[in-house]
Amino acid sequence: MTANNVLLSVDNLVKHFPITRGIIFQKQVAAVHAVDDISFDIHRGETLGLVGESGCGKSTTGRTILQLYRPTAGSVVFDGVDLVALRGEDLRKMRRKMQMIFQDPYASLNPRMTVGEIIGEPLVVHKVAHQKEINERVEHLLELVGLNPAFANRYPHEFSGGQRQRIGVARALSLQPSLIICDEPISALDVSIQAQVVNLLEDLQNQFNLTYLFVAHDLSMVRHISDRVAVMYLGVIVELASRDEVYYHPLHPYTQALLSAVPIPDPVADAKRQRVILQGDVPSPVNPPSGCRFRTRCPIAESMCAETRPEFREIEPGHFVACHFAERFL
Repeated sequence: MTANNVLLSVDNLVKHFPITRGIIFQKQVAAVHAVDDISFDIHRGETLGLVGESGCGKSTTGRTILQLYRPTAGSVVFDGVDLVALRGEDLRKMRRKMQMIFQDPYASLNPRMTVGEIIGEPLVVHKVAHQKEINERVEHLLELVGLNPAFANRYPHEFSGGQRQRIGVARALSLQPSLIICDEPISALDVSIQAQVVNLLEDLQNQFNLTYLFVAHDLSMVRHISDRVAVMYLGVIVELASRDEVYYHPLHPYTQALLSAVPIPDPVADAKRQRVILQGDVPSPVNPPSGCRFRTRCPIAESMCAETRPEFREIEPGHFVACHFAERFL
């Protein structure tokens, strides 16, 4: 992959949420370290899967990239432009090229608006089409996502969860973006519907050369849809590599623990594999551990893990790991 092929470059991104006390004179007493110094690139036309357990900062990363949350530090360079430096109208224009599919299809659609108004709203806000063109575009988008164009005059409560998420996909596509951040788009859906939505996303990616950041905690689904996978733990990325490298040759103890918990359909192979059982609970993001974030639960942690934060380094070509002892697993 060449540098010219990079659509999104995230460098040293930090997002802390302040914790304040006081009614009139508020004073910051602490901060939630939701995202703490992460860096990665996404190439045009690829899907980067971002995985990790609940509360590790995956969704915050996606929202901070889109500038829905303003970062505490770092840069987000999209198509050659640093979004962090933009304000007002300049940022609004760039948002046409970036869209988001939200996790909850029940909460992300306005119940007072018809499906046609929901899908057409981005076109109205950005003033890129007149009403007749908007109506035609809405009908075309509904067909693209597998819904009847006659549904445009219906309201969200008349649809199932899977159909609502298709409406959310159509809304995200309305401005013909380059990047779509999929924030756990299938976690609220029935298992039977999840595959349909994922297949739809793949078809649309091939048709329009879309680029995805696919946020999820379902490792088997991420394996299916992603080209590369980033593993996140307590606000930091601990491993980043191609899909097959992460699943067949994980070099970080946390990634190994995650993968050992994924059920496999072969009972013989399942009985032979070694389970990694992590001790203790995930530390609080308000007061994360010193040094390596994972050291309090890591089976191979040593004293230096508490003193020095491991560098996020390239162990093998394209395989990045934040662990002092990653070479042990080569």
